[in-house]
Order: sequence, then C-alpha cells, then structure tokens
Amino acid sequence: MEKTYAAITAVGAFVPEFRLTNKILETMVDTTDEWIKTRTGIDERRILKGEGLASSDMGVEAVKDLLSKRGISPEEIDCVICATVTPDMSFPATANIISDKAGMKNAFGFDVSAACSGFLYSLTLGTSMIESGRYKKIIVIGVDKMSSIVDYTDRTTCIIFGDGAGAVLLEANNEGVGILDSILKSDGAGRNYLRLKAGGSLKPASAETVIAKEHFLYQEGQSVFKFAVKGMADVSFELMQKNNLTADDISWLVPHQANLRIIDATANRMNLPKEKVMINIQKYGNTTAATIPLCLWEWEKKLHKGENIILAAFGGGFTWGATWVKWAYDTK
Repeated sequence: MEKTYAAITAVGAFVPEFRLTNKILETMVDTTDEWIKTRTGIDERRILKGEGLASSDMGVEAVKDLLSKRGISPEEIDCVICATVTPDMSFPATANIISDKAGMKNAFGFDVSAACSGFLYSLTLGTSMIESGRYKKIIVIGVDKMSSIVDYTDRTTCIIFGDGAGAVLLEANNEGVGILDSILKSDGAGRNYLRLKAGGSLKPASAETVIAKEHFLYQEGQSVFKFAVKGMADVSFELMQKNNLTADDISWLVPHQANLRIIDATANRMNLPKEKVMINIQKYGNTTAATIPLCLWEWEKKLHKGENIILAAFGGGFTWGATWVKWAYDTK
C-alpha cells in the first residue's frame, strides 16, 4: 500500500500597502536607519491601516489568492488552521472568522498560538490530518497584525515587527513528495523573556494594566537572541542528521525572519551558502507566524518538484522547530 503524504499544492499571501520605513521610525523613536539595519537587517515593514481591520482581513486575502491559484472553490476546504498571536478577539477563533469571510462553509477551524513557530506547529497538525485519510483539503494560515501589540515608543521592539499573512493548501499525495518530517520543541520557561504580560486569565485587563502598557509585546532582546540562535540552528541540523541529509541535498532553507544574524547562524550550522537561504526580512520585518509562508509565496516560481526544503522557526514561549518538505509541484 502506497504511503500517503500531505503535500503543499498552493501558496497565497497578503501584505498591507503601507510601508513603515526606518526613516519614518527615526521620526518616532530614538533610532537610526543604520542602527536598525546593522542589528536586524530590516529596511521597512508593512503595517495594516484602516478602521476595523484585523488579522482575519489579511488572512482572507491570502486564502483568496491561494484558492484562485489552485482553481478551487472555498466550499471544497475541509479545515482551516490559523497560526496567530494577534487573533481578532479571544474567541471565536480567527480561523472561523476567516472561513466565514472567505465562504469556506464546509470547513471547521481552530487557532494555534505558538508565536513565531505557529506556522510549523500548524503545518504538522494539518499534515497528520491529511495522512489520516479523513480530510482532503486543509488550509494552514500564518497571520499576525503585530502593529496591534507593539509599543511605538519602545525602540527595542517597534523596529522589528510588521503585519502580514501567508497560507498554504495541503492535499494528499502518493508520489513521495510533501511534508516528510518535523522536529518541534518548546520550553515554557521562555515566557519570562518574551510575552504579553496582561490580558489573559493570569492578569485580566484593567485600567492599571493599560496604563502600565502591559498589553504591548515585552521582550528581553539579548536573552531571546541567544536562545534563538542556538535553538533554530540546532533543531535544523538535528533534522538533517535524523534524515541523513547533507547540505548538498538541500535546495532551500526557509527560516523564520526574526533577525538576519539568527538566519545566518542557522545557515552556517547547516553548512548552507547564502544563495540557498530565503531572506525577505528587509522588506517585511518579523511578521511572526506569517514569515515562512510569505517566503514560500515570494520564491514559489523558483521552487521545483522534488526539491528538499527545510523550514525553521523560533518563537516566544519558547517554541521552535524545523520541518523537511519535498516540494510537490512546478509553478506554471
């Protein structure tokens, strides 16, 4: 009996029009274009502007792009998994809101909260569901409106994050291509270094938490950087070793776009040259759960059937992981 794999068969994405450049940030906080570029590699990031617009609105556009490319109707989708730390609201799930707005009437959905690793976690879940044979078409979305939780008076965090959405379609495949393996990890002790302090059951919203700016993202940059460099690089190398892959076997590394130095460290650990690494952090910044699908969307025309691709991420919590994908199609 042939083994069933979950293959990525289409990619869609959306980024807002407004570009928050380093030059604009120079007028908002005590920073410079050179300082930002040197430490992060970011030139600009996209910001979702407009009254009443939320993560679901970006997710819907990514889904529409995907469905159009694949030539299928929204009613054909069985399930929607949405990775996000900026849901439209605590409940219902943003996945369900996206399904409603996009007309995916036959799909059930749920959200996954794993910060920057959320897309990989969600992709692994979707893969298992396809491999079970019970579901035929699953959309995995990574979307975050980070501008909604960033303090634009804090120069250590506001320079990093942007808004965006990316989505992939998973379908069954018997040709040996698709998502082949994943190693996912987490360590809750990391909550002390990167978190949203208030708004949950531990510290519900109050006038005091708002005044104290505890509904904005909090990060201890140096600690997170140290853990991220080791975590993302080590797990990517571990995945290669586990599957007897060498640098020559890998066509592309698709790293989470958090910091150019973290990306370089991961590529070096895997012994990959820069030309095999997808990098768009300079254009979009860190869009959290959206960075990896945004890369796949931008590089889609350069991907070829049968190529080995490693996806790697590290996020708050801490969460981290790597996924081995054998690409399933050539873009027409």
